[in-house]
Amino acid sequence: MELMEKLRHLSEVIPAKIAVLDNVAALEELRVSVLGKKGELTAILRGMGALNPTDRPRVGQLANEVRDQIEAALEDKKTALTATELVHKQQQERIDVTLPGRQIYHAHVHPLSRIIDEATEIFLGLGFSVAEGPEIESEYYNFEALNVPPLHPARDMQDSFYLREGWVMRTQTSPVQVRVMQALSPHHPIRIISPGKVYRRDDDATHSPMFHQIEGLVIDKGVSLAHLKSILLMFARQMFGAEREIRLRPSYFPFTEPSAEVDVSCGTCGGRGCRVCKGTGWVEILGCGMVHPSVLSMSGYDPEVVSGFAFGMGVERIAMLKYNVDDLRHFFVNDYRFIRQF
Repeated sequence: MELMEKLRHLSEVIPAKIAVLDNVAALEELRVSVLGKKGELTAILRGMGALNPTDRPRVGQLANEVRDQIEAALEDKKTALTATELVHKQQQERIDVTLPGRQIYHAHVHPLSRIIDEATEIFLGLGFSVAEGPEIESEYYNFEALNVPPLHPARDMQDSFYLREGWVMRTQTSPVQVRVMQALSPHHPIRIISPGKVYRRDDDATHSPMFHQIEGLVIDKGVSLAHLKSILLMFARQMFGAEREIRLRPSYFPFTEPSAEVDVSCGTCGGRGCRVCKGTGWVEILGCGMVHPSVLSMSGYDPEVVSGFAFGMGVERIAMLKYNVDDLRHFFVNDYRFIRQF
C-alpha cells in the first residue's frame, strides 16, 4: 500500500536527519516540518480517510509506531543538544574567581539638578512657590509682553532658535512670569520662581545652546528695591556661605527699571582679589530689577497700585562658582568621572 510505504520511508529518513543536526533551533524546525499541522506525517494521516475500512487498523498502528519513533528520536536529540549548548555557554561565561573584583559605581545626582533643588528649597523657605511653563513659546510671551518689541536690539542679542514664524524656543523663563501675572491679575500678590531649560545660539566654555535658568518674581503693594536686595542676600548666603556679601551694579534690561547686575563676594580670596574674581573681589551671579511699569500694565496690573521685582540667574553659572568648574561643557558631556565628584 502507498501509505504504508510512505510511513516506512519516514521511519528511515527522519531519524537519519535528526542524527546530523547540531542545534536546537534546527531540530525544532524539523519537528514542525514532520509532525506539525502541515507536516509530512500529518499529510499521510489525512489520506487514511480514502482507505478500505479493513486496511485502516494496520495503517493506523504503523502511523502511531512511526510517530512514537520520531518523537523519541527528537526528544533524545534535544536533550543531548541542550546539554552540549549549556556546557558551551558555561565555558564562555565562566567566572574566574582569581581576578580582582569590579567596583560597582552608584548613581549620583547631577550637579545642575543639585543646584536647582538647593535653590528651590531656599526660595520655598522664603515664601516662594514654583511655577512652570512651556519651552516652546510665542513671540508675544517671550518678547513683547516683556517690553521687547519686534525691532528691539535685545532680540538680536539673545540670538534665538525660531521654529516657525511667531514661535521660538524660549530664551528665558520670564514668559512663565507673564503667564502667571495674566492668570492672577489685576491685583493678586505674586511670589514665584520659575526654574527650567532655555535656548540660545551660544556654544563655548561659558555658554551652551541649552542651559538652565531660575527666575523669580514678586508683585505686591509697597514692594521696593530694598526687598529685592534682602531676598538676594539671603539666597547668596544660603547658597555660597554665611559670610558672603552682595552688591548691585546699575545695568539695563528691557523688562525691569531700574535694573542691576548682582555680584557676590569672591569665595576663593574672601574679597581681597584673585584670579577667579579678576582682582576685583566680586563675581557676577545674576541680573535683577524692579518690574517695568509697561510689563505690569500689559499683564493687567496697575503700576500705580502695585510694584514688583524680578531676578534671573543661570544655574550653570551658579554651579560653576559653587563647585569651581572652569568649563560649562563639563556639565553636558556625561563623563562619570566628573559627575561622581559631586
